[in-house]
Amino acid sequence: MHNVQRSQLNVKKVAVAYQELQTDLYLELWEEFKEDLSNWKAVIEKETLTIRFEEPEVLFGIGSSELSEKFQMILNDFFPRYASIISSDKYRNNIEEIRIEGHTSSEWNGESKEMEAYFNNMRLSQNRTRSVLKHCLGLIKEPIILAWSQQHVTANGLSSSHLIKNNEGVEDKQKSRRVDFRTKTNAEKKVVEIIERMEKI
Repeated sequence: MHNVQRSQLNVKKVAVAYQELQTDLYLELWEEFKEDLSNWKAVIEKETLTIRFEEPEVLFGIGSSELSEKFQMILNDFFPRYASIISSDKYRNNIEEIRIEGHTSSEWNGESKEMEAYFNNMRLSQNRTRSVLKHCLGLIKEPIILAWSQQHVTANGLSSSHLIKNNEGVEDKQKSRRVDFRTKTNAEKKVVEIIERMEKI
């Protein structure tokens, strides 16, 4: 009984610690980028630690995975600063993954069937996130940060599987076309490890 209570207390401590970590990271990212977000057409979501670039015409050409010149300039400014924060001593051991996520709307020219459009957009979003990842890693000059980034930063093309909808539940095609940088902590992994140890008692 004592061991169960101790494990439950450990789970609670982990949850509280990671909530504090998430808040600290959000505040640090906000402080670093608050003056840039409007110029970049970007937002930071506190709950998911996501930095979202929302203007599709700024990111890529229609149907293209080649970064626009403007988006390259944004990433040149954004990513080295972002990587420096995320990989710092304060956070690096608590980060499971940095997900570069490419999202599209549900449409793919007017004549495409729904499934065809989905897979065409999947291929496009995957190619786009690989282009973003390649560009971002090429910006890092410090070997330690580069090595950490290669282990933790991933490219994830998600097609139209995570649409943004308006208040009426209708797809907002403009906002659905976006690139997200999402930070995943290893809080869930730590909690699972504690629970697994508890089950062996």
